[in-house]
Amino acid sequence: MTPRLDAFGLVVADMARSLTFYRKLGLDVPASADTQPHAEYALPGGVRLMWDTVEMVRSLEPDWSPPGGSQISLAFRCADPAEVDSVYAEMTAAGHEGHLKPWDAPWGQRYAVLRDPDGNGVDLYAPLAPAAG
Repeated sequence: MTPRLDAFGLVVADMARSLTFYRKLGLDVPASADTQPHAEYALPGGVRLMWDTVEMVRSLEPDWSPPGGSQISLAFRCADPAEVDSVYAEMTAAGHEGHLKPWDAPWGQRYAVLRDPDGNGVDLYAPLAPAAG
């Protein structure tokens, strides 16, 4: 048997606050998850994004403490460079932390970085030019 990547997990201080952030980026997580210690969302392709509260993690590992700094980054592909700019502006206007304002990256993408409520990097990107084909 070969293991296959099935899910990414985030530990969150405030489930409702975290899910509000990710809903604003288009993930349709049910509101009923806001009060749960664990939530999951099936991404296209079947991989899941999971959230666990600090309390849930500590119920399994009492001495757990969060690592310093951002340990993970999630990347959201946008339709085009203008959408990178508009989503970044919309998220920061809603009070979410902007980390790096949109720029044209040397690898051929419009790029920006937000921070989710727990300090994780959330990248927004889109190709600068349509793919040749």
